[in-house]
Amino acid sequence: MTGRDTIAAIATPPGIGGIGVIRVSGPASAGIARRVFRPFHPPVSFLSHHLYHGEIVASEKGAVLDDVLVTFMRGPHTFTGEDTFEISCHGGPLILRTVLAEVVRAGARPAEGGEFTKRAFLNGRLDLSQAEAIVDLITAKTPEGLSSAIDRLKGKLSGRIEVIRSGIIDLLAGIEAAIDFTEDDGIVEAQVADLSRIGDLIDDLRSLAATYLHGRIIREGVGIVIAGRPNVGKSSLLNRLLGEKRAIVTPVPGTTRDFIEEVIDLDGIPVRLTDTAGIRPPENAIEKEGIDLVWERIAGADAVIVLLDGSRSLTQQEYGFLGEMPAKPILPVINKSDLPLRLDEEKLRALLPKMSPPFLKISAKYGDGIDRLKSAIRELVLATPVEETAGIMIADLRHKAALERAAECLVRAREGLDEGLSPELTSLEMREALDSLGEITGRTTSEEVLDRIFANFCVGK
Repeated sequence: MTGRDTIAAIATPPGIGGIGVIRVSGPASAGIARRVFRPFHPPVSFLSHHLYHGEIVASEKGAVLDDVLVTFMRGPHTFTGEDTFEISCHGGPLILRTVLAEVVRAGARPAEGGEFTKRAFLNGRLDLSQAEAIVDLITAKTPEGLSSAIDRLKGKLSGRIEVIRSGIIDLLAGIEAAIDFTEDDGIVEAQVADLSRIGDLIDDLRSLAATYLHGRIIREGVGIVIAGRPNVGKSSLLNRLLGEKRAIVTPVPGTTRDFIEEVIDLDGIPVRLTDTAGIRPPENAIEKEGIDLVWERIAGADAVIVLLDGSRSLTQQEYGFLGEMPAKPILPVINKSDLPLRLDEEKLRALLPKMSPPFLKISAKYGDGIDRLKSAIRELVLATPVEETAGIMIADLRHKAALERAAECLVRAREGLDEGLSPELTSLEMREALDSLGEITGRTTSEEVLDRIFANFCVGK
């Protein structure tokens, strides 16, 4: 399926750069290229996947708009599966907008968000899970996130889904054969033996669905708030974890007034760290508003590092805010291990939730215990280490839901067979399982869902 019209968009990010690329795709691509592009060494005709040097010329006055390189690529051997040409201009915003306007004047229309990738999907160049992986590829925050997105773009998730689908289809063929034949034909007994495989398929689906937590964390990261009373070393800890001086550190309590948020790569996990103002009884309305915002940040975080000053006894403030901590993962950390310990560890242990991990002792000033803290953060946000998960991970809630629905259908199919229900009912359950898996790759996805997915893409991709 090829689009009837030809679309164009700037494919490179906004801003000034060495080059900027304008992408054009559709049946009129070659004609538009001939109208706007004047090569320095005119060929008899454009050869596919060859690079040409020349000028973009305004059709009305013949003015030269830019010195460019142009590539014409004939479908279906292109990203979209359609005739495509790309213009590599100088990377100024005005140049790109001017050249794009000329391309539109020559017969293209401005592309919508994600329309190039949507055409690639509709023309069979990608399945839906591969198309979605492109967004993850562009927005990856860590090398592990990038690697995971590349695996899905290469079709490793699609291949795993196809193996499971083939297994279900084999079982379905046996069930439907049992509908048409009698027991005397020997079909029923053979298929009952084959149906022992259904448990393996259920396990495969559940195992793949269980990778969602890791996949989502690697793709989206986690938000962790560093909380505590004033002057316990929250800003020093942020600087130490970042490996640079990002937050101002002074011995004056209350130096941090606004939130400071930075992202670090913690062994493949994007961790969004937020340094907050110290929690204490507010002295005025402005300070109260700031402390209320701290509690809002804590409520929205995936986990909280509760930082305490080991060189001082627990204060009434700490008794108070430790008792008010919301029910979420909490990592207690005792700072200033380079000074004599005066904090009562037994009293601290009694204040913490029963499921809290053991508290750590660190020195944010000198870096002692920081490696242990990083490991503890990983254990806090992950049920098991990432390296122990399957090679293929899903990162989209839509995929997880589809896998779980498929597994539930197979469970009902297995129960129906055990209870001797009609093979027709079992057949329906297995077909529903296939439809659920088809939603991941796009075999059975509705137009409404497709529109919602591709709306998340930028224009030009």
